[in-house]
Amino acid sequence: MSDTTGKQAGTQATMTQATTRGVSSQEVLTDRQRYVARGVSNAHPVVAVRAENARLWDAEGREYLDFVGGIGVLNVGHNHPRVVAAVQEQAGLFMHTCFQVAMYDGYVRLCRRLSERAPIAGDVKGALFSTGAEATENAIKIARSFTGRPAVISFTHSFHGRTLMGMTLTGKASYYKQNFGPFAPEVYHAPAPYEYRGVSAEDALERLHELLRTTVDASQVAAVIIEPVMGEGGFLPVPAAFLRGVRELCTQHGIVFIADEVQAGIGRTGTFFAVEQSGVEPDLIPFAKSIGGGLPISGVLGRAEIMDAPAPGGLGGTYAGNPLACAAANAVLDVFEEEDLLARSVRLGQRLRAGLDALAARFPAIGDVRGLGAMLAIELVEDRATKAPAGALAQRVVEAARADGLLLLKAGMYASVIRILVPLTAEDRDIDEGLAVLGRALAATQDAAPALA
Repeated sequence: MSDTTGKQAGTQATMTQATTRGVSSQEVLTDRQRYVARGVSNAHPVVAVRAENARLWDAEGREYLDFVGGIGVLNVGHNHPRVVAAVQEQAGLFMHTCFQVAMYDGYVRLCRRLSERAPIAGDVKGALFSTGAEATENAIKIARSFTGRPAVISFTHSFHGRTLMGMTLTGKASYYKQNFGPFAPEVYHAPAPYEYRGVSAEDALERLHELLRTTVDASQVAAVIIEPVMGEGGFLPVPAAFLRGVRELCTQHGIVFIADEVQAGIGRTGTFFAVEQSGVEPDLIPFAKSIGGGLPISGVLGRAEIMDAPAPGGLGGTYAGNPLACAAANAVLDVFEEEDLLARSVRLGQRLRAGLDALAARFPAIGDVRGLGAMLAIELVEDRATKAPAGALAQRVVEAARADGLLLLKAGMYASVIRILVPLTAEDRDIDEGLAVLGRALAATQDAAPALA
């Protein structure tokens, strides 16, 4: 692959700093093995020293197309000039005060702008934090404070973070829960819709009602939390009919409905929040990842009367809504407006979907192509009749793609799903090139059956 033109000064400085140290990828990998805890996993043995839009370079100058985007953090791409400039300007003023000590405009302005975008009727307020797990934790705190109830319902295949409450809410044991218990009490899991594997919206809704009849009474439930597109669960779009059923149930019983938009939000699906496409109005929306353009920031948006339930001092954090991250987030919103990124997300999603459908027509190992907007994935199977998950094949495809200059990431209960989180700012040629590499990786690794005619 060839280098791109028009490199930003800050980006070039990063490259210079990394190369003048004379550090090789192997040196970093060796030190990583020696000094970094093994519990922190690495999807790729790649040592990044520079990145721009949808591409990054390693210490040896190898170039990669990035279809991971920091796990959905870079919807506006690596080092967007607007984001870089905003962070540099803020850094020259001040980098930290703690909002609870001395407030600043960037925090308040970001809450205003996001509240105005939230698909929630009436007055909306926000609170800012640092990570997605903090956002979901605080959404649960707010719901419990508002309702005075203890119980929370989450779903299988979900992911809500690595903190104690986040792990407890998460509907996947392997990797995330290990031997980290005991977990938080009063959290219950219901089956999520998974239409490819036979769990319809109607089935899942009935099981949710059954849970309330048999395990936890609705009068004790503070919140139901669900991702409109289940990210780590394998990019499972939750059917609108199911979301409507959950909304009706929550309204009937005075339960707070939380739409976890940490991965699906900020334009990834073609609307600013994925839940908008269902026509369902949540009560609270935790968000994070791509709002910061690469800096750690998260938050919760919600109905003002619910958000105001905790008394002063109940929400916050030393680094919550850091000034640099707020500057980046406000710049991200500027980029969405100035570059019409929602329309771009729709077009990019259509281009990706057409390419993935074409690959599915060629390769029988692709059992399902799914997603919403530009949040798309393929599920690999041993054969389409049994739908047996092909996790080992997915790993081989990821490795073959990396060797050919494309970074991909797996997901799903069986690690058999390959998800795509390419920046929304990627050029058409990036999309086409990435799809071509994915096709070559599938061709090189699929030895169980010949390609379809």
